[in-house]
Amino acid sequence: MEKVRIWKPTEEEIKQAKTWSTWSKEESIFDWYYDEPEQFYVVEGEVEVVLDDGTKVRFGAGDMVRFEGGVSCTWHVKKRIFKHYRMG
Repeated sequence: MEKVRIWKPTEEEIKQAKTWSTWSKEESIFDWYYDEPEQFYVVEGEVEVVLDDGTKVRFGAGDMVRFEGGVSCTWHVKKRIFKHYRMG
């Protein structure tokens, strides 16, 4: 199973995402563990994430991202991120 999926969302997916909760974070580096799946739509920002197996993924403004549960990683927020997200 793919640990992280990144795609360009449809207009309908964006509309739906804008009803979700929001989160933002300044430029920073931090460790994170997804104990459940999370999907989010990036409104602004640029991030590189290094997964526990060394795989690097990048995403930014306009991307839809889904992390599966059980993923450990390190976030490198390169440009302040603002996202709409949902858990589960």
